[in-house]
Amino acid sequence: MPNKTTSPLTKALLIGACALGLSVGAHAASAATTVTTSSPVFLGDGGSYPFSEAVRVGNTLYLSGQIGFKEGKLVPGGVQAETKQALDNINMTLLKYGYQKSDLVKCVAMLTDMDDFNDFNKVYRAELAKPYPTRSAFGVADLAADASVEIECMAAK
Repeated sequence: MPNKTTSPLTKALLIGACALGLSVGAHAASAATTVTTSSPVFLGDGGSYPFSEAVRVGNTLYLSGQIGFKEGKLVPGGVQAETKQALDNINMTLLKYGYQKSDLVKCVAMLTDMDDFNDFNKVYRAELAKPYPTRSAFGVADLAADASVEIECMAAK
């Protein structure tokens, strides 16, 4: 005959163990169905510079910053021409890796003169369509190659 003082304790331990087993089992089941992101894929190279043209993680493409370079030199014409060329460079990179402008989700703009912000926006608005990606804009002291603007973006499918 079972001891009456240990019987409730035994029942409590048995119930606790079952509850723990259910909890661990449920956690294991949810962990088994968790989707993990893939490892980064480094795409292109920066030529003689130490960076990748883009990095893809899962369905997200992170692009290196672009300035208004064409054929190895800065396009003439100031911030509007540079913005147009930088966005053209971004578009070429997107297309190269199977993305398009409509996949852009975030851009960062760096301007050496915040007085150029309206001119920058005119070109940006003309080159991209609604809904626009989220964006930040910063005034900076200098950019590579004496550029007036640099733009970096992220795209996702």
